Amino acid sequence: MTVLDRHPAPSPAGHALRRAAPALLAYAGVRALGLAVLAIWGAAAGKSPHTLLTARWDSLWYTRVAEHGYGWEVTLPDGSVHSNLAFFPLLPWLERLVSAISPLSYADAGLVVSWIASLFAAAGIFAVADHVYGRRAGICAAGIWAVLPVGIVQSMAYSESLFTALAAWSLYAVLRGRWVTAGLLASCAGLTRPVGAAVVAAIWVAASFQVYRERRAAPRMVLGVLLAPLGAAGYVLWVGHRTGDGLFGYLDVQAGWGNGFDFGYAFARFVGEKFTSVPGALAGLGLIVGVALVIWLYVVGVRQKQPLPLLVYTGIVVALALCAAGYFGSKPRLLMPAFPLLLPLAVALARLRTSRSALLLGGVALASAVYGAFWLHGSGPP
Repeated sequence: MTVLDRHPAPSPAGHALRRAAPALLAYAGVRALGLAVLAIWGAAAGKSPHTLLTARWDSLWYTRVAEHGYGWEVTLPDGSVHSNLAFFPLLPWLERLVSAISPLSYADAGLVVSWIASLFAAAGIFAVADHVYGRRAGICAAGIWAVLPVGIVQSMAYSESLFTALAAWSLYAVLRGRWVTAGLLASCAGLTRPVGAAVVAAIWVAASFQVYRERRAAPRMVLGVLLAPLGAAGYVLWVGHRTGDGLFGYLDVQAGWGNGFDFGYAFARFVGEKFTSVPGALAGLGLIVGVALVIWLYVVGVRQKQPLPLLVYTGIVVALALCAAGYFGSKPRLLMPAFPLLLPLAVALARLRTSRSALLLGGVALASAVYGAFWLHGSGPP
């Protein structure tokens, strides 16, 4: 064999992409199905899928931040004030950047960012599951994340996809001992959503455990630990400075939206009030089953000895989602970044034959696509 006959060794990036390709193809196929069903439903209902994806609820607030900056607020009839300072800046920054270098509007730029970020999120979920449980589980994990009942949010100009991508890759970096990368990604996650604190906590706990075990702290670990909270802390301090309320400024902004951490009291009362009628009781029972399922999946993850950073991250995301005082209709999408909850299901699905797992995922994907179109044409994700 001559030198010309030899093939160059594949690059690590090329190898990783080929390894993740089935997961990305499965994910893209599910999301394409969801968008197709949404388009068909929209044509029948006389509504624009583009408007539903880019110009409702949070997406409008992000677009306004990108276009006009911070300082815009709405005073409701009850006197509460909804300020756009509640929305973290990374997504609006990216919308502004993409719009500046392309002919896209801010709304369309947000949609592009979300679609690209969702692919990176699927790849990150695959990478974490592949590292812990193997390639088949990784492919199944990405597929299950795609077929979540509220999966349509992954294709909206919302920040869930961007945050999940940053969180997943930060956690993967922690699992691989790449502390500086983990810290940088955690800092970016902290600029995306308040729940970025969960990523920071995962890094800090993992680092503390390693220091306790090895009786030393590597310089790169210390740097990653210091970098992790900078994004969230920087924005929260800036909001406090802007509002003049110091460290409590951002909490006051959230209070204006009716948000707060009450250990689940308001949510429990909301569920309890459902049991005043037969239809309401069915909805209340469904909520109880849903919460029980989330808790059960977390317990299974503990029993399967998921890595400590994943357990810390998931526990905080779940606690913040379920124990927040307001916006009960948002609970499902707020839980979406808690992807390690899906790993026990991915492991179980990976044990089936490929044809069976594909058939099962395909059926759930169709149901998810129909539900997503129905949901977005109705109450949708507040």
